[in-house]
Amino acid sequence: MKSSKIVLVALALAAFPAWAKTYAEREEVQEFIRGLAARHGFAEQELRYLFSRVRRADPVLEAIKPQPPKARSWEEYRANFVNEKRIAAGIEFWKKHRRVLERAETGYGVPAQYIVAIIGVETYYGRNSGRWRVVDALTTLAFDYGPRASFFRSELEQYLLLAREQGKDVFSMRGSYAGAIGIPQFMPSSTRRYGVDFDGNGAIDLRRSPADAIGSVGNFLREHGWQPGGEVLLEARVGGDAWRALADGSVDPRHAQSDLRAAGVEFDGMPEGVRAVLVELETPDKPSDYRIGLHNFWVLTRYNRSAFYASAVHDLAQALRQNRSKN
Repeated sequence: MKSSKIVLVALALAAFPAWAKTYAEREEVQEFIRGLAARHGFAEQELRYLFSRVRRADPVLEAIKPQPPKARSWEEYRANFVNEKRIAAGIEFWKKHRRVLERAETGYGVPAQYIVAIIGVETYYGRNSGRWRVVDALTTLAFDYGPRASFFRSELEQYLLLAREQGKDVFSMRGSYAGAIGIPQFMPSSTRRYGVDFDGNGAIDLRRSPADAIGSVGNFLREHGWQPGGEVLLEARVGGDAWRALADGSVDPRHAQSDLRAAGVEFDGMPEGVRAVLVELETPDKPSDYRIGLHNFWVLTRYNRSAFYASAVHDLAQALRQNRSKN
């Protein structure tokens, strides 16, 4: 009788899902802890205690799950970001932080309107920076989201290093469901690599310091090769069918001007000798918009690898510049 009870208990434990344990009890987390201790000198006992307090965030897994395929709409996507409210709020943000933006533009070579536009698209100028505990979101994705577990384990490692470097409570930082932090929504690795103390107070704080956020966005774009004075996007027109082979969804500027024209693509203002990409921005049941993306367009896609995203940032930046000049 006693042995049968033991067997039943063992079977029950085997059927108990791994996620029902605390993260500290899971073997893959313990292996992760041992690696952190070996690579970075963390105390294993402290990390085990930390992960015993981390909570699995099921809504994070739901949010990151791929959505059922549907036709994307450029018109709808653009309207989410390029609208009167976001433009007006961007103008106010620009006015309030004018001197900081001027300093960032001078120091990094990135026009102020693009820095403001990125912050506007990412968090509505800091209004929507995320409500999830970063450590919960990253741990959940690192150990319970198989498709990108390696990426999120790396970001979790970077987050723990960041918290140690900044002397912050690991549980105090909040961000997006994917673990992006602060006004510019930097992942922990980007915060460590590109974050700057632009307000000069001796600390990098992307959550509470608009100056640090502004400087860090400028630094990110410069480090990814932003060309001062360079164009981002040009309007384009297409004819025939040869252009379709060039509009393949890539954001890499690899086509010569002569190849674009030979494929029936018309445009103005493209400097000689540079390469570009043809971007088709589709809206179901409506004609597409066509753009020529230059090197700085590619730089914007380093922030988010989406032609829709980079095009919306560009359009918002242009609207901000035009509206600010009227005031």
